[in-house]
Amino acid sequence: MKYFQIFLVALVAFLHLYFLVLEMFYWTKPKGLKTFGLTKEYAENSKVLAANQGLYNGFLAAGLIWSIISKNAEVTIFFLSCVIIAGIYGAYSTKKIRLFYIQSVPAIIALILTLYKF
Repeated sequence: MKYFQIFLVALVAFLHLYFLVLEMFYWTKPKGLKTFGLTKEYAENSKVLAANQGLYNGFLAAGLIWSIISKNAEVTIFFLSCVIIAGIYGAYSTKKIRLFYIQSVPAIIALILTLYKF
């Protein structure tokens, strides 16, 4: 992997670790409420689901980190594809296009670089 490609894959992994922290530990805190635009009541009622969602983001991050360490392009392609699909579905289901730009666009760029160098 080239340095810029590694940087982008690591950036996507870092973003998903950040999502893990927000969803698992800050969902009901002021930072989580503000980030996701939640009411305290809704956050309390949905915190178990958010923690589960955060765990999945952690798995995506772990897979991306593994792909960097192993230098395995197939693993990188798989996990970046998962991130892209999650971002598309998240933006569609929540009607928040910003989610697509935050989650999918960096992964799309990293995937293009990975496929180009494959």
